[in-house]
Amino acid sequence: MLTLVLIGLVGGFITGISPCVLPVLPVVFMTGGVRRRPYLIVAGLALSFSVFTLLGTLIVSALPVPQDIIRWAGLVVLLVLGVAMMFPAVQDLLERPFARMGGGRVERERGDFVLGLALGAVYVPCAGPVLAAITVAGATHRIGLETVALTLAFAVGTAAPLLFFALAGRGVAERVRAFRERQRGVRFVAGLVVIGLAVALTFNVTDALQRAVPDYTSKLDQALGTTGAVGALGSAGAAGLQHCAQLPSPELVNCGKAPAISGIQQWFNTPDDKALPASALKGKVVLVDFWAYSCINCQRAIPHLNAWYRAYKKDGLVVVGVHSPEYAFEHVPADVEAGARRLHMAYPIALDNKFTTWNNFGNDSWPAEYLIDAKGEVRHVAVGEGEYDTSESLIRQLLTAAHPGVSLPPATHVQDTTPTDDDMTPETYLGSERAGSYVGGRLSDGVHRFTAPSGALPKNAFALDGTWSVGKESLTAKRGAGLKLAFSADDVYLDVSGTGTITSTLDGRTTTYKVSGAPNIYTLVHGDNPSSGTLDVKLSPGLSAYSFTFG
Repeated sequence: MLTLVLIGLVGGFITGISPCVLPVLPVVFMTGGVRRRPYLIVAGLALSFSVFTLLGTLIVSALPVPQDIIRWAGLVVLLVLGVAMMFPAVQDLLERPFARMGGGRVERERGDFVLGLALGAVYVPCAGPVLAAITVAGATHRIGLETVALTLAFAVGTAAPLLFFALAGRGVAERVRAFRERQRGVRFVAGLVVIGLAVALTFNVTDALQRAVPDYTSKLDQALGTTGAVGALGSAGAAGLQHCAQLPSPELVNCGKAPAISGIQQWFNTPDDKALPASALKGKVVLVDFWAYSCINCQRAIPHLNAWYRAYKKDGLVVVGVHSPEYAFEHVPADVEAGARRLHMAYPIALDNKFTTWNNFGNDSWPAEYLIDAKGEVRHVAVGEGEYDTSESLIRQLLTAAHPGVSLPPATHVQDTTPTDDDMTPETYLGSERAGSYVGGRLSDGVHRFTAPSGALPKNAFALDGTWSVGKESLTAKRGAGLKLAFSADDVYLDVSGTGTITSTLDGRTTTYKVSGAPNIYTLVHGDNPSSGTLDVKLSPGLSAYSFTFG
């Protein structure tokens, strides 16, 4: 619990100083002028942001209302409060219903708290690893004491820098004579600032500011992610498994009892595609592999799992591929089945669309393998690619222990294509939720016209050109849509869907690819050695691009 709280505080503080808070800072500064106002505004912001982040999905899904109703309600409240600040008659009218509940000071303080609540409803910070964990927990109804603690700690961490800024505004108001003598005028200007923020947020004007400011906190977010923040909520029930994942051993170890494979929506590669019965696993050595069909890292690992399943199935090895979707489109069973066919997967596949088994194992990565002995104990955890010889050696040891005297076939020999370049560009997401390497800062949902910079791009960054429809997980090409990507890798892949063409240009050489059907990975660059360059990609209208991956 203490670790979760510390992760939440640090993650919240990083968010509170990130470029995403810049649009709300003028309001916090201008309205934090007297008495306890700074504390009330920031307290209201932290409270409403926590509630809406954690429970927003549950609240909205339970009501017959639009998905963005909370944001629009917050914008309306901001607009009304801004008008009230400018015109005392409107403020008196708003306070009249509360007249019997307290004096004028209490009424005004109540209004300050409401202002904070409205700001929290429209304040959407950068989705760092901690916020991602909280959002996923709320969306999957996995809200327990740990989730609440992490959420509150995150809110406190985010509120700290905002409170500092509000107190700075109060300090200016108390020390500068003009602020003391012209409080009516200052409050009028503050009301204008609040209305300006509401209008700017309504028409996404603030996004231009966020795109113009470099994301100076991205490296801090990435560093926090390496601590396991995204999986922190899911690890409470599988602490032994997470310990084994964080401290991998080339030897068999005791990681704890294997969690249940449960909450599965559909099965493939089983008799009549029915659920794998418990009897099929009892007394067997089981390898549970978490994967997603558009994950290039998973695709490079699957040939090894296929080989092990074919070689050792008759000797008691069962491989279960638990498909936990990384993108919304990966929830579609037909697309998963088609992806499995392309990868020639013969072992049982379980669709874990609700992340039930994912959470049972406390997992936080694709791919991740959990090796279970014949007694039902997890003996090895491997996260990511590579070390396949070690995994196969441990499988053989467990099979021999389960069946003394068994004559195993020779070890398999599948080429290990795990990238070894430490400078290789990391996976690059293109949707607004996780587009951390976009040169313009933060992408916002909706149709926008972009202009790519004429000069060189920063390392591992991408830029947009032409018209795109920006979604949370993908970009959909409109007129003249193009991408520029600065990369370092042997191979560059683009996860894309739709029907049309991709045209890529590198070092003056242009190649055109035909695209058709469900999301799939297309190879845009292939080489035998690592290389660096800038890739220009043009997509025909209607194609949707999800991410770049590398090898």
